[in-house]
Amino acid sequence: MNRYTTMKQLGDGTYGSVLMGRSIDSGELVAIKKMKRKFYSWDECMNLREVKSLKKLNHANVIKLKEVVRENDHLYFVFEYMKENLYQLMKDRNRLFPESSIRNIMYQILQGLAFIHKHGFFHRDMKPENLLCMGPELIKIADFGLAREIRSRPPYTDYVSTRWYRAPEVLLRSTNYSSPIDMWAVGCIMAELYTLRPLFPGSSEIDEIFKICQVLGTPKKNNWSEGFQLATAMNFRWPQCVPNNLKTLIPNASSEAIQLMRDMLQWDPKKRPTPSQVSF
Repeated sequence: MNRYTTMKQLGDGTYGSVLMGRSIDSGELVAIKKMKRKFYSWDECMNLREVKSLKKLNHANVIKLKEVVRENDHLYFVFEYMKENLYQLMKDRNRLFPESSIRNIMYQILQGLAFIHKHGFFHRDMKPENLLCMGPELIKIADFGLAREIRSRPPYTDYVSTRWYRAPEVLLRSTNYSSPIDMWAVGCIMAELYTLRPLFPGSSEIDEIFKICQVLGTPKKNNWSEGFQLATAMNFRWPQCVPNNLKTLIPNASSEAIQLMRDMLQWDPKKRPTPSQVSF
């Protein structure tokens, strides 16, 4: 790591801390993620999901992993540096985004996600904090700590992603969910870009399902039979809610945008579009 000087801490997560650094050779700014646990061999490092997925992914809207360094049993990821994340960008705004900016942000998120899915991965933790940006003009998907290969075999762990962006099938403890969970999260993020407030700010997993029901209405059994089977298996009783008009909740969105959010926020994962099917 003597090829980099470190400047300041950018963040601290469950698995590691992130520092801002500079390449001594090129002067380029980088973000250096130092993993908390120790790694005693290269094989151990190469098995990490983050390494496996990011080494294969090279796209303008996916954060670039520049190199992986193991030194004194510590593992470091060196990424391209981005100024902030989408959560910070939204938090610091004192007025709503124009729809043209939201279109541009959404286009980039969907391009990056289409590329990730096409290469056989799904992200599992799409949320504003994991979308790095240089203002609203450039967005890149980051943090592949939870990414899975689409072809890897279920069952998967039930705990993935931040609660507010978690798809209903995950909240209901499905073990064979797949890439549509990312599209649900993108639908939530899109709504938040319009209002600067989370769409489903649940205080627990059960409250999260209630919050979704209050907006989308209780699902019908014939619309999503698998969801009813999952609910029965965990003794969950559906609240009886009528759907809210998304246009009332998000008045500054065009009818085209409202339709796209409705499509991405389908209860049944099979009915959600793939990122490459969406045009906005």
